[in-house]
Amino acid sequence: MPTWEAFSTGRIAVVAAASTRALLDTLGWRGQVLYGSVLTARPGRSERLADLAAATGARGYLCGTGGTTYLDPAPFAAQGVAVVPFLPPASGVWASGRRISALWAIATRGPDAVAARLRELVLAQGQ
Repeated sequence: MPTWEAFSTGRIAVVAAASTRALLDTLGWRGQVLYGSVLTARPGRSERLADLAAATGARGYLCGTGGTTYLDPAPFAAQGVAVVPFLPPASGVWASGRRISALWAIATRGPDAVAARLRELVLAQGQ
């Protein structure tokens, strides 16, 4: 469903899914989109995230500074998923990462440059 049409549903989840898919398509990502609602996961905040990461085969969970204040790393360790702190670099496309969105990066740098940078970050993490 195109993002603009998703707004007519009146459902935030539908808009979020459509806009996320549009961003991924723009960046050339061709992976499978999974919905947490259809995966088995425990109800606790950290437990749910760890279970969802493990269900997708993730080896790492990228966590921003806000999440690190409440995230319990034990459920991740039990699932064999590393918690990887994300701090935006002080220069380059991510310099203002705490104040901007992916849309800003795509609009100013272009989808090819953003996709290439994301691939570099994945390779640097050994994912």
